[in-house]
Amino acid sequence: MRVAPVGGTAVQDHVALAEIELCGELIIAASAAGEERLSLASIDEVLRVGEERDGRDGR
Repeated sequence: MRVAPVGGTAVQDHVALAEIELCGELIIAASAAGEERLSLASIDEVLRVGEERDGRDGR
């Protein structure tokens, strides 16, 4: 078995880390929701879909 060497050799995939964070936020929202399923609007709110669009458009 090979073990990663100790010291700053860890590679971070920032896209993967962001996706994991968003999945975690969805899981938390789903567990806190009183409804059976999250609505599409609720999912968009958790994922900050409108914020992302506004940021790209420069609004």
